[in-house]
Amino acid sequence: SALSAELPNYMVPSYFVQLEQMPLTPNGKIDRKALPAPEGSVQTGVAYVAPRTWVEAKLVQIWQEVLGAAHVGVKENFFDIGGHSLRATTLASKIHKELDKQVPLRSIFEYPTVEQMARVLEEMEQVAYASIPVTEESEYYPASSAQKRLYVLNQLEGEALSYNMPSVLTVEGPLDRGRVEEAFRRLIARHETLRTGFRLIDGEPVQRVVAAEEVAFRLEVAQADEQEAEAHIRRFVRPFDLEQPPLLRVGLIELGPDRHLLMLDMHHIISDGVSMGVLTDEFVRLYGGEELPPLRIQYKDYAAWQQADVHGEWMKRQEAYWMDVFRGEIPVLDMPTDYPRPAVRSFEGDTVTFAVGQAGSEKLRQLGAQTGSTLYMVLLAAYMTLLHKYSGQEDIVVGTPIAGRPHADLEPVIGMFVNTLALRSYPAGEKTFLGYLQEIKEHALKAYEHQDYPFEELVEKLNVKRDMSRSPLFDTMFVLQNTEEGELGIEGLTFKPYPSGHDAVKFDLTLNAAEAEDELQFSLRYAGALYKRETVERMAGHFVRLLEAIADSPQAKLAELEMITPEEAAQLQSEFNDTADERYPQNKTLYEVFEEQAERTPDRAAVVFGDGQLTYRELNERANRVARVLRAHGVAADQPVAMLVERSLEMIVGMLAVLKAGGAYVPIDPQHPEDRIRFVLEDSGAKLLLTQSWQQAKAVEFQGEVLCLDEAWLYEGPAEEGANLEPVSTADNLAYLIYTSGTTGRPKGVMIEQR
Repeated sequence: SALSAELPNYMVPSYFVQLEQMPLTPNGKIDRKALPAPEGSVQTGVAYVAPRTWVEAKLVQIWQEVLGAAHVGVKENFFDIGGHSLRATTLASKIHKELDKQVPLRSIFEYPTVEQMARVLEEMEQVAYASIPVTEESEYYPASSAQKRLYVLNQLEGEALSYNMPSVLTVEGPLDRGRVEEAFRRLIARHETLRTGFRLIDGEPVQRVVAAEEVAFRLEVAQADEQEAEAHIRRFVRPFDLEQPPLLRVGLIELGPDRHLLMLDMHHIISDGVSMGVLTDEFVRLYGGEELPPLRIQYKDYAAWQQADVHGEWMKRQEAYWMDVFRGEIPVLDMPTDYPRPAVRSFEGDTVTFAVGQAGSEKLRQLGAQTGSTLYMVLLAAYMTLLHKYSGQEDIVVGTPIAGRPHADLEPVIGMFVNTLALRSYPAGEKTFLGYLQEIKEHALKAYEHQDYPFEELVEKLNVKRDMSRSPLFDTMFVLQNTEEGELGIEGLTFKPYPSGHDAVKFDLTLNAAEAEDELQFSLRYAGALYKRETVERMAGHFVRLLEAIADSPQAKLAELEMITPEEAAQLQSEFNDTADERYPQNKTLYEVFEEQAERTPDRAAVVFGDGQLTYRELNERANRVARVLRAHGVAADQPVAMLVERSLEMIVGMLAVLKAGGAYVPIDPQHPEDRIRFVLEDSGAKLLLTQSWQQAKAVEFQGEVLCLDEAWLYEGPAEEGANLEPVSTADNLAYLIYTSGTTGRPKGVMIEQR
């Protein structure tokens, strides 16, 4: 208490452990790994109160199992002593199994102490716990919803590696090759999913489990030096034939007598992040010679149970919730990118890593505690705010994975359980961060309560049109890493992750967050086909700055939260803001300023796109020719001209041409849904549409005239038609008319003048 009066909370020690001397490394520094682990549970400042009733005693026992804690008092907050959303789901399923009381996930947030939860349980009716039944033996078994989707994606993408799950570990110490191979053979015998193949029967993907003795498994062994290792790893990670089990391969590279690389690769159709933790834990125990108890159920039993329940009343209620969330127009995230989106998604990319220090991290944790939310919810709200500031949109969908193990029977089973939640929220500049965080909390809790509905079923039910250039429903993911992975602890051996970077990039952007000691560590994975590394590094810097602003002023409005760095602020103020009247005259139109630049530097590149470019002279002449055609079609000052054009040289020509003709262009993204395109065309009052020949079908109902900017005749004719036109507009006339995202109802047009 004395320290609390003098220091901020994050600087007050949680434990005091007395040592005779500090352990040191050979370099004379503190050896942190040799420090003894503190005894007892996390110290929260709450006095320990023992359980007083049998319900409290049973709850304490369950909490200790879920949290891995030695002592839990009945007044301690679940989320203050290591609880988070994943553990809350596990807690709810264990309470159901042990006490026959079905606790909604929301209740764990509302009543986060044993004392409070015991009172709630005493008032609840019993709901008998039903084990997942063992399905009858058969040649084929139904695939789960997630497996069906992955099977279809695998067929579409062919020999791609996008759904491989490779991991590589450096192993130091005397590793026994034979014991490694035997441990994995026993794992394959123990878990049917590791000896499962898939095929199509009557148009439906099904599972086929083969006997352990029929599985052609062998440990792939090679010798190499450190320089050759990367090439070996690249060769090791290769496509799987889904019909041929095992969809698992294990390799060992001997770098030296007591130094190896242990390589593991699995197809996502049989595994997920939590399963990797189960595999890790059981590998260690089997390598050490331990006998494991038999599994009561296998993944095929879960799949049959899930598919039987897909059309039940419980699942119908879940479906109704998600259909309500995605009623109306589904938003498409429109982030500024460095490159145009390719027609077919690429899985190449890279990762930018960054961190938030101890002080900032502790403030964010405290913000979660003070608002009755979690660190996950705080970071998700911050990420949504970043996307809002970058895109200007007020209706955003972000994907997030959830363990997808709603039943306690599934804990020891390896398989593809992970589900994806598509979280939709409405960030707006006038909302305070605290208010927006409460919205995110509410959205997240409702999503958790309806997490059993498979994402694959939602995509199918919404009839989302397949677009090979992007993922359905969302283009970005947020992940807080808190899967309970087992550590490889084998006597005489040390294991460390080996950075190989062979994970496929499945989304435009994926933000991963993890708690590491006292700080928060982040990795921002990005699609190389869309972003340059320096752009993503700048985005990471903006996110850190935004988190600092949130930690300091959570009551501020989203519009007031600063994300530009001090260096950028100085650049904006001293360089970009040097706008003397003679440089940016207020009484000239945009096209007049452009024409003057074209006179000064006619042969300099004005616009570059892909392999093509136009000089100032070429761009000016092309725009003049199109402007003459527009005037011939009746375009005059302030008249709206719709532009349904993808990013290209023609887009810039068209914008300039509309301005030169005197009109105001109305930009429409061809990626937008047809309903929105139709609405903007009607509401803007445009009588003329500029587009490209391959985009015409998206405006087939447009009643006005249509000109295609990629048609050659627009740019033909006498040389004088390329000369500048006589102006018919001034700086007070409109430049363009742009529409809002329409989250509060119908999109609204905003008129922007040239001045």
